[in-house]
Amino acid sequence: MLNEWLYLGIFLTIALAIPAAALFIAGLLSPKKPNPIKDSTYECGMETVGVSWVQFKVQYYIYGLVFLVFDVETVLLYPWAVAYNKVALYGVLEVILFVAILASGLLYVWRKGALEWV
Repeated sequence: MLNEWLYLGIFLTIALAIPAAALFIAGLLSPKKPNPIKDSTYECGMETVGVSWVQFKVQYYIYGLVFLVFDVETVLLYPWAVAYNKVALYGVLEVILFVAILASGLLYVWRKGALEWV
C-alpha cells in the first residue's frame, strides 16, 4: 500500500519539477532588453485610434450556449446511434427522454425570443 503512494509521490514530484525547471531555465537564458515598444500592447501591428472598448451583445453568448448544448447532444447521441441494434428497450426510452428534455429546452429558448436575430 505504501509502495503505491510512493509511486504517486514520485510521479507528482517529477510532474511539477519538469515544468518548473523549464520555466527557470527559460528565465535564465532569455534576453532581457526591455523597451517601450516591447512593453506596449500589440494589436494587429497597428496603434488603436479612439476608444478600443467594444461592448458585445449578450445574445451572441446565448447563441454560443445553445450551439454548445446541441453540439453536446450530437456527441452523446452518436455512440447510441452506432449501437442502436444492440440497445435494449430501456436504452431507447432513455434516449427518447434525453431528446425530449433537450427539445423542451429548445422550445423554451425559442419562446423567450433568444433565437431572434436583432
